Amino acid sequence: MSSIFRRKSLEKIIMDAEAGLGDSHEHKLRKVLGVRDLTFMGIAAVIGAGIFSTIGTAAFHGGPGVIFLFLITAVTCGFTALCYAEFASRVPVAGSAYTYSYVSFGEVIAWIIGWALILEYAIGNVVVAISWSAYFNNILRNMGIHLPDWLAIGYQTAKMSYQTALEAHKPVAGLVWLNAPEFAGIKFIINLPGFIIVMLITALAYVGINESRKSANFMVGLKLVVLAFIAVFGFWLIFSTGTTGNWKPFLPEGMGGVMQSVSSVFFAYIGFDAISTTAEECRMPQRDLPKGMMYSLLICTVIYVVTALVITGLVNYKEFEFVADPLAYVFDKINMHKIGFIISISAVVASTSVLLVFQIGQPRIWMSMSRDGLLPPAFGRISPRFKTPGFSTIISGLFVALTVLVVDDKLMTDLTSIGTLFAFVLVCGGVLYLPKLIRVPGKFSIPYLNGKYLIPLCLAVFIVVSRHRIGNACINLKAESYQEILFLLFLVAAFIITVLTFIRNYSIIPVLGVLFCLYLMIEIPAKSWLVFFGWMSLGLSIYMLYGRRKSKLAKVPS
Repeated sequence: MSSIFRRKSLEKIIMDAEAGLGDSHEHKLRKVLGVRDLTFMGIAAVIGAGIFSTIGTAAFHGGPGVIFLFLITAVTCGFTALCYAEFASRVPVAGSAYTYSYVSFGEVIAWIIGWALILEYAIGNVVVAISWSAYFNNILRNMGIHLPDWLAIGYQTAKMSYQTALEAHKPVAGLVWLNAPEFAGIKFIINLPGFIIVMLITALAYVGINESRKSANFMVGLKLVVLAFIAVFGFWLIFSTGTTGNWKPFLPEGMGGVMQSVSSVFFAYIGFDAISTTAEECRMPQRDLPKGMMYSLLICTVIYVVTALVITGLVNYKEFEFVADPLAYVFDKINMHKIGFIISISAVVASTSVLLVFQIGQPRIWMSMSRDGLLPPAFGRISPRFKTPGFSTIISGLFVALTVLVVDDKLMTDLTSIGTLFAFVLVCGGVLYLPKLIRVPGKFSIPYLNGKYLIPLCLAVFIVVSRHRIGNACINLKAESYQEILFLLFLVAAFIITVLTFIRNYSIIPVLGVLFCLYLMIEIPAKSWLVFFGWMSLGLSIYMLYGRRKSKLAKVPS
């Protein structure tokens, strides 16, 4: 047990970083990123498929009041961002939550986090690529170019649509599944546009961080201009045409309806932490990384809230059921088709920037794991010419691109959210185990606020507010769904964390980060948890068979 919980030395990491050795690798990465670049990369990662796609689903369930869920999620991500910033100021190397967990909890937890981050970056990119493909195909159709349907949709999506239609006794004659060509009795259905864009983005990420930085900055600037226009023009239309009645009722299904969209809304925020993987490419990581994360999170929250109010003010929230392109749909609905077309182009640009940032993040996680011996050495190889983790970038791109060809995005969204929240929980918890340091000018440090009494008070308020749900879950425990069992488990975990906070005087910010993330996790459908546990079991098997024996720490005397 002691061998799998061995930790990396924080002191050695800092000494190596100050000596210019990064994390003991042969070729150095280029240090070109500043605060503006990091902020733009954060916006590039967050403002994408969420605002152009999943915001419609969230609005359908929560109505205009979905802005409260965006604010709750922003607060959760804010607590987490502060914890990321604390780690980034102390551990200025690539690896993000993986490296942070290696320092705080030990090797096996670091491996689990690294494996979970594949769900955030790689699987998350699958969802974004599918959304990109849908918008790109709409643009082609508006230009008079028609791809065969069986080249623009995933195999699994086509099959599920066909089976759902049969079960509902709906007509199936025009469905892709029946019209696709067959080879050796197998339907040939692939998402070709999604595959192509992932490979192109992979090539850009491989060429270099400087080129990626310039591309991301350009795309962010373009979509911010478009979103600012939507906000100003949208509010003008709402008040000039008198459609403010669409905001009533503001909470049509109460907070219960709002919380139904946790997965969709949280997925919209995924990515702000991806910039922490670029620590070795920052000019001043201990100062700039914390600022980049917080600035991007604040800007994105304002954009999400404003956009949600615009679309629910222009069109009644009930019309967003099964709408995959809500912003374009709103302007098409009010007969402004040219604006809808421009928005579709903006969605393609926005999704492209998300793909780029995620495709930068994933290889750097694998690179860090390889340096530590937990993955084969090839994953840690740096390209002598381009100064990027070349092999990891190629493998990551192929993994995402091949998955995009066939899968459906709904399960992928839930898995991405669970994996990310799981990483967030351990990052927030890891801050509690860091040694206290004297404040140093130029380095970020989380302000200490004793949670001894505040956390118990917060838990008491939560229990009072949720008393009816708690009572129903306890009385009907045997008949309850897995979702309510998860809710009761959250209460147990929250009670344990509260007791530990009272005894050990933990700081309130990381503790609230843990509790908020745990709560959002249990609101994700239980069936997705089963797949998540299967994924983590596979990861642990790989660690026990390879990583535990090959780890560089295994060769260091205890």
